[in-house]
Amino acid sequence: MAENSAPNPVAPYPVAVIMERVRLADRWGTERWDAKGVVRDPEPPGSGERVIVSDERALQVLFPGFMLKLHPDEAEGYIYNITSPQPKVFVMWRVGEDGMARPALLTVSYHEGARWMDSEENVGGVALPPDLLQWIAEFGAAHYTEEPKKKKRYASSRDKGVGSHRDGPK
Repeated sequence: MAENSAPNPVAPYPVAVIMERVRLADRWGTERWDAKGVVRDPEPPGSGERVIVSDERALQVLFPGFMLKLHPDEAEGYIYNITSPQPKVFVMWRVGEDGMARPALLTVSYHEGARWMDSEENVGGVALPPDLLQWIAEFGAAHYTEEPKKKKRYASSRDKGVGSHRDGPK
């Protein structure tokens, strides 16, 4: 049986997150963490994090074991993301007691990523892997229905409890 490399439109997509720590020569901080990238998960299930780059200036750690899942109620956010000039995977991360930043959640929904940022979480947007674009586009097209435009209703002087300036003083 041949292995299909395209993601299944229903099943989650296994990914690994690359987090990077950069040393700063700054009086306000000594280091900065950020999400650096998201790649297809190369590790077998149950694998732990591993350092992939380490030098005097930067440290990059690969965190395997994440599943990118799509949800029908976020379809509009997926469409907004993939039609933007630079589609992204949004990575929410937290710094542990050991000082290591670890990814907590992932999404490709523009709306969900914005909600995380609004709630002042640590969120990084990294480039969306190109092989995910079609998967997300097909899912979004299947689940997104544009809200029907509501007919505008203008107030009239016949509305109960509403007067017009032409009615004069009451």
